[in-house]
This record gives sequence, structure tokens and C-alpha cells, in this order.
Amino acid sequence: MHSSAGQLDEWVDGFLFVANRLILDFLNTRPILADAPEELLPDAHALERWLIASGIVTSSKTKSLLRNWRNAPEAAAFLSDLIAFRERLRNAVIEIENGSLPSDSFLAEVNSLLLQYPRRTSLHKRDGKVVIEPLFEPLRPSDFWAPIVAAAADLLSETESSRLRKCDSCIVHFFDTSKKGSRRWCSMKICGNKLKVATYQKRKQASDIPVD
Repeated sequence: MHSSAGQLDEWVDGFLFVANRLILDFLNTRPILADAPEELLPDAHALERWLIASGIVTSSKTKSLLRNWRNAPEAAAFLSDLIAFRERLRNAVIEIENGSLPSDSFLAEVNSLLLQYPRRTSLHKRDGKVVIEPLFEPLRPSDFWAPIVAAAADLLSETESSRLRKCDSCIVHFFDTSKKGSRRWCSMKICGNKLKVATYQKRKQASDIPVD
């Protein structure tokens, strides 16, 4: 999978957002670029950029905190733990895609994180009605477990697990929101056109075979 000028609408600050699920976009921070896996979160600054690009961080106060934490040992330790969790999550997602369930040990890990970093919400008035929204006020780098592990829990408990799949052409995972549920690629611009061309060429070659 390669990025190009024609695909910039699906890349935000160097990160790919095509999965239709936040946690899968996080999983896709290690895509195939230039024909090899590339780590898009090599340091805390990169994680800071992803948190903003993903929409997890929106307030100027939290952005300022992220800048202050950029070179802190706590931020580096959190990133290391987060990357390790991402790869265990990848294994769980692959198990689901193959029709199985995640391991008990991974579910126990997610449950432990949910207890340590629970999802918080608050009520607000908007457009003449009361709405409930996430309440996220991090005080330390590890607090960013809260939105990430909550998103992981939502994905693991997704009832339409058959719509969770890996692109036919690369390693990107996505949740298929198409009406027919027949999406096979991460993006039409990135891999879809390539697959369509390959399918057309195979059909053409088959039709060109002479019949005795």
C-alpha cells in the first residue's frame, strides 16, 4: 500500500483513516508503506499527532498537556505499553476475522484496563435536547488508555463481527459499513482500483484463451 497525492483525503497528518472504527484506525498505524511495514508511532510526538488527527484530543488544554508530556519518561513508557497492546489487539482482531473469539487472557487484559481507566460521560443540553458525551480530562499520559480501551471493548463486542475484515490487497483492517457488506479493500483509491484492474485483467486473459 502506498500513499500518493491522490490519496491525501484519506490521510490526516501522515495517518490513515479508512477503517470506520477508531480502534481499527489505531491498529492501522503500522501499515505497509513502500512494500514493508512501517511504524507510524515511533515516538511520543507521533502519538500526540495521532491523538489529535483521530479526534480523541480536541481541546487546546489537552493539546498543551500533550506538548508538555512529549519528552517525559511517562509518555515513552505509555507508548511502549500501547504499541504492545496494539499488536495483541491485532491478534484478537485476526481471530475474530477468522470466525473465532479472542483469547481469555486478552479479554482479561481489556477488562483490567477498563477497571483502571473507565469510560466517563457527562450530560449536556444541545439543540433543545439532552445529550450524553464522553468526558475526557487526562491528567497524565496513561489516562489516554481510557478512550482507546473503551474503543477496543466496543469492537470486541461488536455484534456484526462478520463485517470486520482485512483488506484483500494489504494488511489494513476495516469495518465494512457498505449496504451490501461486500467491501473487500481498505479504500477504493488505495487498493480498490488495483484489485478491480487485476480482476479485469484475469477475466480478459480468460476470454482470450482459444476454445478448441
